[in-house]
Amino acid sequence: MRCGRHTPEDEAARRRWQHPESILAGFGLAPGKTFIDVGCGDGFFALPAARMVGPHGRVCGIDIDAEALDILQEKALREGLDNVVLHEGTAEETVLCDGCADFVFFGIALHDFVDPVRVLLNAKKMAAPGGLIVDLDWKKEPLPLGPPTEKKFDTEYVVSLMAKAGIRVTAIADSGPYHYIVTAVPDKKKG
Repeated sequence: MRCGRHTPEDEAARRRWQHPESILAGFGLAPGKTFIDVGCGDGFFALPAARMVGPHGRVCGIDIDAEALDILQEKALREGLDNVVLHEGTAEETVLCDGCADFVFFGIALHDFVDPVRVLLNAKKMAAPGGLIVDLDWKKEPLPLGPPTEKKFDTEYVVSLMAKAGIRVTAIADSGPYHYIVTAVPDKKKG
């Protein structure tokens, strides 16, 4: 889902306004958990998640960009992280498991998908009982970074997409100066 490559300098600059470890810890990522990163790119969130879940946890990344996945795999191997499993494919077509994930995470990606409701339906399938579906995305306002405002989703729209997919929002919060985070659970009453 990513355009262009990120350099180590890009990641260092991004860490000045977005701290992945704090975001992941904020919604409860912990050792031993299974974390699926949909639209993982080259691993800005997947690598910290792999460190946090540890050797008894698992991080699964999904992305359409084979080159980004190769970069992420190289980074994981260099760090000795053997708990990272990567899958090339579209989020609309990819369901890695039935009810295996403690967390299904969209890190600044939900607005990029062709069919976000279908992607969310797949996330719901992958979420374990009691699992969380988490969307971190750009605030829908003019910002010095990110996509054009018209491409961004506001939180009300995300809530409506999740409702269509049978996912119930449990919390909405700001996440730094440019993002919001929506935390949700599969609504067992719906489909």
